[in-house]
Amino acid sequence: MITGIKIVKVEARRDKDEDMTGLNVNIGLDAVAVVNGEVAISFNYSVVYTEGVGEINMKGTITSKEDAKLTKDITAKWEKEKKLPDAFAEVILNAINYACGTNGVFVARPVNLSPPIVPPKIQLGPQKQ
Repeated sequence: MITGIKIVKVEARRDKDEDMTGLNVNIGLDAVAVVNGEVAISFNYSVVYTEGVGEINMKGTITSKEDAKLTKDITAKWEKEKKLPDAFAEVILNAINYACGTNGVFVARPVNLSPPIVPPKIQLGPQKQ
């Protein structure tokens, strides 16, 4: 269960005064720490507007309280692969996407970028070959 999300750094810039034709959203997980059932995940969220028009970048931490089995799975998968278990990752990525997407509306306005509208819910599945 997610217990909090904190954005600690925000950066926005407009590099070109051209029409925006699209944007790409990327969420990266930088670090995972598990202590007594509390999971803290450092993340970065970036929006790159196509054609080099501009960027929005945010960094933060999301925390959750999980049972012993899941925290063990989280720790093992992170240490081995730098990934989270799929079902847990879906919840975390969607929470980050929602929080940063909605806050991105306020960040985009001063530099005259289109807001990074929150995309549909992320669902992880088997990788396609």
